[in-house]
Amino acid sequence: MSLEKVSSNKAFDGELVKYKFKSDALGGLDANFNLFLPANAAEGNKVPLLTYLAGLTCTEDNGAQKGHFLGPAAKEGIAILFPDTSPRGAGIEGETDSWDFGVGAGFYLNATHPKWAKHYNMLTHITIELPQVLETAGLPIDFKRQSIFGHSMGGHGALTLYLNSVLQGTKQYRSVSAFAPISNPVNCPWGQKAFSGYLQGGVDEARDKYDATELIKKLGKEPVHVLVDYGTADNFYKNGQLLPENFLKAARDTGYDEVQVRVRAQEGYDHSYYFISTFGEDHIHFHANFLKA
Repeated sequence: MSLEKVSSNKAFDGELVKYKFKSDALGGLDANFNLFLPANAAEGNKVPLLTYLAGLTCTEDNGAQKGHFLGPAAKEGIAILFPDTSPRGAGIEGETDSWDFGVGAGFYLNATHPKWAKHYNMLTHITIELPQVLETAGLPIDFKRQSIFGHSMGGHGALTLYLNSVLQGTKQYRSVSAFAPISNPVNCPWGQKAFSGYLQGGVDEARDKYDATELIKKLGKEPVHVLVDYGTADNFYKNGQLLPENFLKAARDTGYDEVQVRVRAQEGYDHSYYFISTFGEDHIHFHANFLKA
């Protein structure tokens, strides 16, 4: 799995590079990602890694270009990985028919339905394959210090990957944050559509693996570090796609306080990158508290 450099741009004295490679997890398809390395990253000074998962219809470029993450990450000495949101080019019937399922909508799971199982394995791609590819390439990253964040579908992905790593004892990620995440997908139209398509067991299979609200109920007293922001003017929030109150109630009922699980309603903000860029620096600083410890 050799990396091919597609482009490179200097940013905040560091470097943002787009790479591609043949992905085994995605059935041999080309996979693109962006990686920001701060100026202090070097062989003798490996830096922590923060992974950003983007939302529906997005690519590896949205967060890198519009999130307002690179400047704060450069100051903190943190690398940021920006993966794509799904496989591309699989040629599966129906994968481009809808904006909220298929291409651009991988939902950060491993598909079990035979139609999708060869290519739609974003969970393995994010948690195992990409770290291995970066390490094999000799990039100056300390993989013992990882955190994760995301937006909307990517917020769902970040929360579930983090919570599963805590539940499984791997603790791959030290902290998680999310912008307007799909917080209880088994109870919203986006999640129900995705799970019914990608998973043989549908919503029932997803409940134990891919729903942040259900997962946090299982944690008990395991320490967690969670930050969630959503906007009160977000139409997807108003239409019941995000359900952050369900996640917050589950966290409080499980015994997590405001320090461990913080969910903030931001008055008047919508679902866009204007919202994300407003609070992007805050999220980077939140993760720095744990990545640099």
